[in-house]
Amino acid sequence: MSTSKKAYVFMSFITALFIVYVLYANFVHDPEATVFLSHKTALKRALNTTVWLKVMNVHILFACTAMIAGAVNFSKTMLQKHRKFHRMNGYFYLISVLIVDVTSGYMAPYATGGKASSMGFNLMNIVWLVMTIVAIVKIKKKQVNSHRKWMTRSYAFVFTNLTIHAITALLHDGVGLAYTTSYTIAVYGSIVCLMVAAEIVIRTVFRKPSTMI
Repeated sequence: MSTSKKAYVFMSFITALFIVYVLYANFVHDPEATVFLSHKTALKRALNTTVWLKVMNVHILFACTAMIAGAVNFSKTMLQKHRKFHRMNGYFYLISVLIVDVTSGYMAPYATGGKASSMGFNLMNIVWLVMTIVAIVKIKKKQVNSHRKWMTRSYAFVFTNLTIHAITALLHDGVGLAYTTSYTIAVYGSIVCLMVAAEIVIRTVFRKPSTMI
């Protein structure tokens, strides 16, 4: 099995596992998000919990669809045998990213950690959308290798939630920092970690130019 295929299988496994966990945690185990909301203290604006939960559920569902759509489009088989679907699915990925960004924009002012975290999420939303649009522009110009690189950078950001909570747990449970401080650091730390991870994948898994045209 080639390095790229091993990486794809591993990514698909992590993606599927994370989606199952997220859906269970948010729609079965704690549909009211009581644990997460308990960390939102000293908010400067009133939080309408009912609306916030509905927006968060939309956010979660489309984040999961972005994960699935992106994973499917990285399949060589899908690209070789179903190019029309690959193209349509790519636009579906873009729409999912847009919806995730819009819902995130609504929730950002209520982010744990206040304005610092809110600014971090807004920055993340801009970076993610720009990278996704650049990827589409590249393939429109038939720059396949550049398209793949920018899609890799974009797709890395579907793991934002996973990365934020992993860093938060490390800092809060492992180091002992306050949860709010840990979360704020994790928001910015995830941006750096995901961008670095994407570049590592580009320089290892995708180091050879694509032969697809």
